[in-house]
Amino acid sequence: MAATFIAQNRAARFHYEISEKFEAGIVLRGSEVKSLREGRASLAEAYATVENGEVWLKQMHIASFFAARAFPHVERGIRKLLLHKKQIAHLIRAVSREGYTLVPLDLHFSNGRVKVTLGVGRGRKAHDKRAVLAERTATREAVEEVRARRDGRRD
Repeated sequence: MAATFIAQNRAARFHYEISEKFEAGIVLRGSEVKSLREGRASLAEAYATVENGEVWLKQMHIASFFAARAFPHVERGIRKLLLHKKQIAHLIRAVSREGYTLVPLDLHFSNGRVKVTLGVGRGRKAHDKRAVLAERTATREAVEEVRARRDGRRD
């Protein structure tokens, strides 16, 4: 069964050079899952930390669910991520290197369970970002040129 994406952090791939990826489960309340099924989540400001041998996801926004007004969840709460002990030890070593951080890349359903893809990334410098933009622009222009020639259009 293919993964169904809920939210993606597209800016993370631009601001960080991702070297490794990990898929983690996430501890949620029922109202949070229902809100995620409606696609009401954002990873724009989210980040992950390792504290006391546990991995936590912070600043992820999950909108409140309309039918859960009696016991609402915290929209920008701290949520525990579920990983194997060896994976957590590996993440601790990876993040201890200078300049590396844990960045949530996407949130998706996998076999009915909510999963988070974490990336171990290093922040890009301004000149690296410019190079990425230049590469994307060149690729886009090349694709447009191929399409124009294929369709018989002239500039």
